[in-house]
Amino acid sequence: MIYAPQIDPVLLSIGVFELRWYGLMYLAAAAAFWGLGRRRARQEWRGVSADMVDDMVFFGILGAIAGGRLAYVVFYADWELIAHDPWLPFKLWHGGMSFHGGVVGVIVALWWTASRYGVPVLRLVDFAAALTPIGLAFGRVGNFINGELWGRVSDAPWAMVFVHAGAAPRHPSQLYQAALEGLALFVLLYLFSMRSRRLGEVSAWFAIGYSAARFTVEFFREPDAHIGFVAWGWMTMGHVLTLPLAAAGVALLVWSRGRHVKTV
Repeated sequence: MIYAPQIDPVLLSIGVFELRWYGLMYLAAAAAFWGLGRRRARQEWRGVSADMVDDMVFFGILGAIAGGRLAYVVFYADWELIAHDPWLPFKLWHGGMSFHGGVVGVIVALWWTASRYGVPVLRLVDFAAALTPIGLAFGRVGNFINGELWGRVSDAPWAMVFVHAGAAPRHPSQLYQAALEGLALFVLLYLFSMRSRRLGEVSAWFAIGYSAARFTVEFFREPDAHIGFVAWGWMTMGHVLTLPLAAAGVALLVWSRGRHVKTV
């Protein structure tokens, strides 16, 4: 039997200051995006400057946190707990972020950045879409370190026991997500965007690819206890929120294929 590693979520504590593993994963994601983005910005044909990358990282982090937290509170949070602690939504160190809300927050941040530099917003969205999955991989590793968002009970040889989830071994669904919607999607989109593509095309494939990966892993991930299955006895909230993203990706791909403007 394999036991998931028991790692203190606090990496470093000095007085009132705490550095948590989850926060470190956010920093690693931002650093990876910034480094790769700056490298790509050297290619003039992309039409994205190093200053734009700096602003995308700064405002993108703010957008991801604000949008991700707000959507989590609306769609996933336990409102009975919030009733007892109204400040709970603001306690980010307790965890709880929604990817779909984070996407909306990042798009708003990219729109703001694009308006500042007078460039098409889809140019920046395409640029960011190719690099974002590596950050998703870091985030899911953070979930695994925290021992949260575990999978369903399984007898697979690699199933793990998460002490906060009981004695039964479970799918390490956090690692599935890190591998599929993180590393695999990153490699595919990074290679796909190595040459000029139609405006919106990279973003469309990001939405479609993420949706396919997330929809698949949701069958192995344990639904939130206070929500459970939301439709037909098998569909989770993750499934429901992924569908409009997939539809948006398909619509954007169709729109992009009808245009001849190229970007990344």
